[in-house]
Amino acid sequence: MIAIIGWFGAVTMVAASFLITLPLGQILAIAGLLLLTIQAQHNRQNNLIALNICSMIGFFWSLIQVL
Repeated sequence: MIAIIGWFGAVTMVAASFLITLPLGQILAIAGLLLLTIQAQHNRQNNLIALNICSMIGFFWSLIQVL
């Protein structure tokens, strides 16, 4: 199940990269990073957890600036 979550997160991030200038792209990026964070937490990859959380905060900040 964790592998499926990770793959879905990766696909979501790829989709977000094509739409990143739109609010939908930023929402997809946040969702993708959340899914990848679940996988990283399962694998105890603390550096990726920290990176993903910081990135989610950045995308969320950009999103609220647009809305």
